[in-house]
Amino acid sequence: MTAIVEFDSVGLRYGTGAEVLRDLDFRLARGGFYFLTGPSGAGKTSLLKLLYLAQRPTRGRIRLFDEELSEAPRDALPAFRRRIGVVFQDFRLIRHLSAFDNVALPLRFAGKSEAEVEGPVREMLAWVGLADRASARPPTLSGGEQQRVAIARAVIAQPELLVADEPTGNVDAEMAARLLHLFDALNRLGTTVVVATHDMSLIAATRGAQLLRLEGGHLGDPTGNLRHPPSAVGLA
Repeated sequence: MTAIVEFDSVGLRYGTGAEVLRDLDFRLARGGFYFLTGPSGAGKTSLLKLLYLAQRPTRGRIRLFDEELSEAPRDALPAFRRRIGVVFQDFRLIRHLSAFDNVALPLRFAGKSEAEVEGPVREMLAWVGLADRASARPPTLSGGEQQRVAIARAVIAQPELLVADEPTGNVDAEMAARLLHLFDALNRLGTTVVVATHDMSLIAATRGAQLLRLEGGHLGDPTGNLRHPPSAVGLA
């Protein structure tokens, strides 16, 4: 199975401080489903930032979509980011746009016509339980509703790679299960999914997913932690 992500001796520090991530050597298989776990402060969000190209590594090599990106020019990165869906922990919705227009953004950026946007966005909002909130703007939505809009926006364009940071932290168990089913359906269509979470019940409910554990900025050998055979993860 080919890799969609490859990290080779990657380290990350902010400013002149100590490394928050160190010696990361792993690959993620195209079409895989991964959960990233670890204690608070382990560096999970920093690792996700490297995955969705919001941060450059301090050292080491990152390949994404078969391209070397560690030293790629900044003006080349937006084209790669359009192939990635991101669910941010702080949502990052555009406050003056309606829920509908926030979800529609990736399709509009991809050049879809309004006729091509309308149906998929309405369907996605219905799936996340927000059909009747399509015209609402983020400041009028609860935290859980904003989370669902953010998830709908991240998956609407069926990205090649989906990166989600605690995507079910603001919703109840029933909605968490529904959203997890959405991620699973997207994965079955070929999207590689990486979900950072503390929710072990979420992990236990996902067959075929693999577990990556980050501790102290270092990714441990997953073979003792995986619920399924480590066929889709390779650690150097």
